[in-house]
Amino acid sequence: MEVSEPNAPPPKAGANFVQIEDVSLRYGDSSSGTLAIEGATLSIADGEFIAVVGPSGCGKSSLLKLVSGLHPPAEGVVRVGGKMVDRPIDICGIAFQNSTLLPWRTTLENVLLPLEIVQPYASNFRKNKAEYEARARELLAAVSLAGFEDRYPWELSGGMQQRASLCRALIHKPKLLLLDEPFGALDAFTREDLWTILQDLCIRERPTVILVTHELREAVFLADTVYVVSPRPGKILRREEVPYARPRTYEMTFESDFVDLVHSLRESIQRN
Repeated sequence: MEVSEPNAPPPKAGANFVQIEDVSLRYGDSSSGTLAIEGATLSIADGEFIAVVGPSGCGKSSLLKLVSGLHPPAEGVVRVGGKMVDRPIDICGIAFQNSTLLPWRTTLENVLLPLEIVQPYASNFRKNKAEYEARARELLAAVSLAGFEDRYPWELSGGMQQRASLCRALIHKPKLLLLDEPFGALDAFTREDLWTILQDLCIRERPTVILVTHELREAVFLADTVYVVSPRPGKILRREEVPYARPRTYEMTFESDFVDLVHSLRESIQRN
């Protein structure tokens, strides 16, 4: 597993992978429906981890719907991997605030689910099942869930369910990982423990990541770049590059420059 030297700058990401160009999104009628996002423009490099922060209802989750192709823009263009997004894309993994594990499937079976339904894996699932199971077990071991492969969701804690959910989102090696408040329902101790687990998974798997979160410390701990969004209709108010090398440690969150950056982002939100 490749990691940065403690005092090295964050690794440089590749060429732009996600491009959002002057995009607006409206729910309901095209003229009188709710305008959720207005005039958003941003570029995300291949392998970059960005966080999107802002007040409730500002359109953060709507941004994920645009990028994944689950909702078309009212105006503007969204491109992923150089291709215009005009339908749901199949190169992304998604994790939500609730783990959404299927209660009748074991942990291992839940993690394998995308490989049963996402092409080209689905066509070869039976043939390659042993290989896929080996990868699932490897991911589960990486998040300290080895030995829990045959447990059902109701036998796991909330934090364990979210770890399994992250493994499920990464099992098909997606180029793009979309995270919608993945730790929002957890207690503070579990949430902070999962920051490090997610960081390690992303160092290992190298996806491009968009994280939506209300937790500013989480955003600064995990992201290369933080975007601040205004109240609805959401407009991008600020782009802040995070200067810290990886791997990052929980102790860093108490250092004065880290705290100052978090407070600065909070002031940007509160001013609007």
